[in-house]
Amino acid sequence: MLVGLTYDLRDTYISQGFSEEETAEFDKMDTVDALDEALCASGYETVRIGNIKNLTSFLQSGGRCDIVFNIAEGVYGMGREAQVPALLDAYRIPYTFSETHILALTLHKGFTKAVLRQAGVPTADFITLDSPQDISKVNLPYPLFVKPAGGGTSMGIDGESLAADQAGLERTAAALMQRFSQPVLVETFLPGREFTVGIVGTGRDARAVGTAEITFTTAVDNGVYSYTSKQHYAELVHYALADAKAAAACEAVALQAWRILNCRDAGRVDLRMDFRGKPFFLEVNPLAGLNPVDSDLPIICRMLGIPYQHLIQEIMVSARKRLNLTVND
Repeated sequence: MLVGLTYDLRDTYISQGFSEEETAEFDKMDTVDALDEALCASGYETVRIGNIKNLTSFLQSGGRCDIVFNIAEGVYGMGREAQVPALLDAYRIPYTFSETHILALTLHKGFTKAVLRQAGVPTADFITLDSPQDISKVNLPYPLFVKPAGGGTSMGIDGESLAADQAGLERTAAALMQRFSQPVLVETFLPGREFTVGIVGTGRDARAVGTAEITFTTAVDNGVYSYTSKQHYAELVHYALADAKAAAACEAVALQAWRILNCRDAGRVDLRMDFRGKPFFLEVNPLAGLNPVDSDLPIICRMLGIPYQHLIQEIMVSARKRLNLTVND
């Protein structure tokens, strides 16, 4: 089985003048190398394709593969994560992870929370702001958490994201709109413990691999899990497997959200507890990072003694099962 690899390589965009933060979601070559190695060790043949422009050239020149292992994040627009899958759909080439409409929906945190709240998933009260004029519509108790509606890797999140009053809200929301040119999500701040749940599988076959609790080794950015803390997680952030009670509560909410959204193959759901210890959905990442050292899902697997190659195998098993593909296809 020939597996194409699609990805956005961070160094490519930095060489084009993009900043470190603008490329934070993109992959380094060691991620692509590790993924390629894991697939080959599992008996697959691979072809490295790269970003959507490379994929376009590959397809137009007649290139084909049996399935694409897609980790391309995209560059522009609120539908950027859906662009590679949409192109693959047009050429009827199957791929790992979620479909185009799911990737487009889940990139917008406000839309995702609205869908899940309607379905009964616990999520903090929120409002999405599309312009600075919308700030006057906010009628939620302080403190509030403010972040870009379509950001990833905690881009745009820092100590100022926790707004204690109206002035803080106005300052942070306006600055984020100007900086990122996208809507801003404002939600009631949850003061409890923070978790991330790793998930493998699709639909009824989806299962929680494990749950990590996220704590800080030092007070950074007002105690916020920020862009800076994620970039320097080894020094500033501590991951530990959650206790059984907390893990069970978080995994129940995470799997409920995963299945309602019809996310596929593997990813993560982030949650935070209120002051009573009840977990609330924060956001879902259906295109989770797969760096074997630095990414949360592989970190969870590593803490549980699950080899990286096994994780990649499980993702491929999930994709092949729902696509009815055998290794000999």
